[in-house]
Amino acid sequence: FFFPTSHLHHMRQGNDTPISEFLLLGLSEEPALQPLIFGLFLSMYLVTVLGNLLIILAVSSDSHLHTPMYFFLSNLSLVDICFTSTTVPKLLVNILTQRKIITYKGCITQIYFFILFGMLDNILLTIMAYDRFVAICHPLHYMVIMNPRLCGLLVLVSWIISGLNSLLQSIMVSQLSFCTDFEITHFFCEIKQVVQLACSDTFLNNMEMYFVTALLGAGPLTGILYSYSKIVSSICRIPSAQGKYKAFSTCASHLSVVSLFYGSVLGVYLSSAATQSSHSSAAASVMYTVVTPMLNPFIYSLRNKDIKRALKRFYGMAG
Repeated sequence: FFFPTSHLHHMRQGNDTPISEFLLLGLSEEPALQPLIFGLFLSMYLVTVLGNLLIILAVSSDSHLHTPMYFFLSNLSLVDICFTSTTVPKLLVNILTQRKIITYKGCITQIYFFILFGMLDNILLTIMAYDRFVAICHPLHYMVIMNPRLCGLLVLVSWIISGLNSLLQSIMVSQLSFCTDFEITHFFCEIKQVVQLACSDTFLNNMEMYFVTALLGAGPLTGILYSYSKIVSSICRIPSAQGKYKAFSTCASHLSVVSLFYGSVLGVYLSSAATQSSHSSAAASVMYTVVTPMLNPFIYSLRNKDIKRALKRFYGMAG
């Protein structure tokens, strides 16, 4: 990484050194709100980590849950822990130390991991939709189609795709130069805002962001919608009401998580397009960066008898 030159007099008096840091303005610049924001984010972060860890432990400790659906769920929980850990700890440290600084390298690293885990979330939700599609539309061949090898391969491929995508995006950001403007009105290095701060040509970056969003955003969503259209028509053909309910209830948690994830991401992009205020889009993105990963374990464990049983058993073993 190279550091574009800039004269930051008020940050380093007198000596002209290259820019090596950005300022993260956070969610609010109101000093009175800082303790509240700190408390809120710390508690949400702890709930996210504990909730998702419990899901991973419940699934791994219970042999009844060693099925494709729960294998993907525990992967999703792991990714959610990492996704939240990319942004929230830095925000908490900045509030505690009352410094809004993130280093240039730290910013690029944050962009890399944020895109990596965000994309993984997206692809895993698509794989889970495919899993439900096979379970409901081809129940007799389920164990043959969703064999352990395919499940492992699907997860591996999603890591590779996400890793390459985030590598490409962060390398492209690291090629930009920054002159005078280095204030990010957000609580993390959001790639769109960082690109907007650059004083070099950002045409390629913007094209690539739109292309990736279209390909890796619309692609999975189309897959999910297709799977669910097939699932719905399959459920409609089930004669008994009880059978219908049983089939639907295996999809309900996944459907809730998907709606929450895509709903909040779309909400952020639509709200940032509608209002020019960056603070409001920062506040909106709390939904998919913090709230969604926190709610996923609850959605899965509340709707789900197997997870509840496994958690009880796990408490029994631990207690």
